[in-house]
Amino acid sequence: MFCIIFAAMDKRIFRLAVPNIITNITVPLLGMIDIAIAGHLGSAVYIGAIALGANIFNMIYWNFGFIRMSSSGFAAQAYGARDFTEAMNVLIRSLIVGLGIGLLIILLQYPIGKFALSLIKSGTESKSAVEIYFRICVWSAPAVLGTYAFKGFFIGMQNAKTPMIIAILNNLLNIALSFLFVFGLGMKVEGIALGTMLSQLITFVICILMWHKFYGRLKKYIVKSTIFDAAAIRSFFKVNGDVFVRTFLLTLVTTFFTFVSSGMGDMILAANALLMQFFMLFSYFMDGFAYAGEALTGRYVGANNKLLLRHMLRRLFFWGFIVSAISVIIYLFFPNQILQILTNDTAVIETTKSFIFWTVLIPITGFAAFLWDGIFIGATASKEMRNAMIFSAIVFFACYYIATPIIGNNGLWLAFILYLSVRGVTQTIWAKKALFS
Repeated sequence: MFCIIFAAMDKRIFRLAVPNIITNITVPLLGMIDIAIAGHLGSAVYIGAIALGANIFNMIYWNFGFIRMSSSGFAAQAYGARDFTEAMNVLIRSLIVGLGIGLLIILLQYPIGKFALSLIKSGTESKSAVEIYFRICVWSAPAVLGTYAFKGFFIGMQNAKTPMIIAILNNLLNIALSFLFVFGLGMKVEGIALGTMLSQLITFVICILMWHKFYGRLKKYIVKSTIFDAAAIRSFFKVNGDVFVRTFLLTLVTTFFTFVSSGMGDMILAANALLMQFFMLFSYFMDGFAYAGEALTGRYVGANNKLLLRHMLRRLFFWGFIVSAISVIIYLFFPNQILQILTNDTAVIETTKSFIFWTVLIPITGFAAFLWDGIFIGATASKEMRNAMIFSAIVFFACYYIATPIIGNNGLWLAFILYLSVRGVTQTIWAKKALFS
């Protein structure tokens, strides 16, 4: 009997998780390919420039990750309650916010770019390359944030396949265009940036076409008078506000990590950029299960089915532990092979190997934080998620300022590992109150 129940829930989890894993695995692979292209341009400066340029946009876009998250959580709850009018309202609200913020980023690109570049401590050549990357990629900001809204809606509607197809198309376009501009037309950083920007614009158009194909029938559920319902808008912005704070701190920690690395010299910057690819690979892989938890939690909360919610949580963490164990084995026994894919610069590889042991701790300390984030988003338990991030960010910066002056780059990595651990522990402690009270 229990085997049948386990099998049924596992099927639901994997039906959502596997497409999301495929979707998410393409993201760090794309980052790796960009790094790999830069790594074959003949200088460590290009590796650092791409890492810094990407982190500027992470700093910007991750702050607005609430567009995808709230869209997913609210849409999943509407789906569980079979309220398709509210599901469409969620998409429309998210698109309005996403496109509006994207246009604002374009209008403010010069002060934003100037501020971001002022944080970089590396040399003039590296700064110049980062500025080129930023000035090109910024034009796709509305498309990126609009895609967030569509992606959240699709996941909330228990549809993981459509975001998978969209992500694959986006990444294939990005890779093809970057290769064309860099190796075909002889461009350098500007070629990678142009490939990224054009692929993001085309992807947003694909999102619109996909929505029309699979959900065009839901147009009949649009009721204009309910889109800006006062109570729904208050709830929407309350959750978005909490998630914004959480995501801002997450972005701050990640971006601070890279900018601090830039002050340790081009070689440490390149080494940490490569090591962060290990983290990104794991995080996007684990996020596949987090997205499954997000969609299913929202569905069961919307349907008020706490029994299935508890059962889903047990199975989700079981599979999260399995994925983490596999990641530890890969990072422990095959780090050289991964590094050789990323760059052929032997000096960078040797420097990176001095800190490689930190990557083994990433899956052990990080998997609970990723899963709880997805679960809390699905339940729109934004306050607990926000508070866990505030506490863990304080721990990160305290550890950094204490340890780094003593043990250098190892202190930076120690702070990062503690930050991951604290997120998982605090959310575990607060989960019962957030989900079942």
